[in-house]
Amino acid sequence: MGPSSHAPRVSLFVTCLVDQIRPSVGVATVQLLRRLGCDVEFNPKQTCCGQPGFTSGHWGDARAVARHTIEVLEADRSDWIVIPSGSCGAMFHHYEKLFADHPGWLSRAKTVTGKTRELSAFLVDVLEIYDVGARFDGRLTWHDACHGLRDLGIHEQPRQLIRKIAGAEFVETDKCDACCGFGGVFAINYPDISTSMADVKLDVIASADVDVVVSGDVGCLMQLENRAQHRKRPVRTMHLAELLSVPA
Repeated sequence: MGPSSHAPRVSLFVTCLVDQIRPSVGVATVQLLRRLGCDVEFNPKQTCCGQPGFTSGHWGDARAVARHTIEVLEADRSDWIVIPSGSCGAMFHHYEKLFADHPGWLSRAKTVTGKTRELSAFLVDVLEIYDVGARFDGRLTWHDACHGLRDLGIHEQPRQLIRKIAGAEFVETDKCDACCGFGGVFAINYPDISTSMADVKLDVIASADVDVVVSGDVGCLMQLENRAQHRKRPVRTMHLAELLSVPA
């Protein structure tokens, strides 16, 4: 970690899916960051980043949600905002487009976005930590979630962290960067295509003979788990925060 006069003050933006579907990811994120010396806070007034409305074309609704998020995160006065999701992290960067015709809010959005980082990017690029002192005995593979990879350019950071985990064997699979088919409202609007995409991913994962599939987005993990259960081919999934929070 670079020189600092105080422990980094981090505000956790927990995301809707973590809050409602997999709260263990939020808990793991806080445990991990605190173990690494961060002062972590969570503001319960936060809600959604606004992505569902934005991607559905309902920009007025998205702006209303985003304004609330900006206000809540401004009030936290943290050094950094950490998000255990490339999807929501990417949405913060779309605020510039969302508020392009609203100069006052655009300026405030840029300030918030400027200190927002996806979890793996925060650990590697900001804290400059690669070995978090975690352990996992088994074979792991990584699924590149689309928004993290394509919108935020997150590729090496999670791999660098996983390779430092004691006892873990990292397996790079074919199609690791192919979409799982979730895509939020995409899975609802195009269920047949979404299912086919998930099946392709699951076939590749099965051929790799890994113990766990790790990713940085709960939506992807939920998609793969649900489809695997339907096919009666259980696949164990872990969010990166869950994996890294287990001490050696």
